Amino acid sequence: MTYSVKEIFYTLQGEGAQTGRPAVFCRFSGCNLWTGREQDRNGAVCTFCDTDFIGTNGENGGKYKSAKILAEFVASLWPNNNSGKPYVVCTGGEPLLQLDTALIDAFHAEGFEIAVETNGTIQAPQGIDWICVSPKASAEIIQVTGSELKLVYPQEGNKPDDFEHLAFGSFYLQPLDNEQVATNIQKTIAFCQAHPKWHLSLQTHKIIGIK
Repeated sequence: MTYSVKEIFYTLQGEGAQTGRPAVFCRFSGCNLWTGREQDRNGAVCTFCDTDFIGTNGENGGKYKSAKILAEFVASLWPNNNSGKPYVVCTGGEPLLQLDTALIDAFHAEGFEIAVETNGTIQAPQGIDWICVSPKASAEIIQVTGSELKLVYPQEGNKPDDFEHLAFGSFYLQPLDNEQVATNIQKTIAFCQAHPKWHLSLQTHKIIGIK
């Protein structure tokens, strides 16, 4: 299989339970809830995405012709000093359109712990070490178990209590980053304080100015 990748880069995880952890991000091209084109945003299932996942023209982006080639390149970006467990975050777009058993095995062969950030509409293959699901309104969730559920808040059509019964290790609310972001942060803080099952997730990579 050939993998279409928008970009690959080494950074710190900026959101959720793994915030601050060094990671190689592998951003796959394409999504099943929005084309990525601005002219299609208003009619998309997901209308608030803040990520460019179109094409393969980002940093280290391209068509990787095998799982082994892609995994070896991701491994080349990890510091070569035997410090810390190698960690790759598969994201998008929607990474489960492409992340398959062959690539999971190839990442593991390179020593990586594998995380995925998914909208939950596709069943995750076996072998992924950390599953983060971020539900989108009007999209049926198929992946109903995982490590963390991270809900953008407030989100019309999705309420936190719609998801509390699902089998996730932790539950995060992340303020919607739009023109009302300051108000959204205060609403999210207030909700988390009133409902302690939910924890606050901030996009710290934006706050500190890293990718």
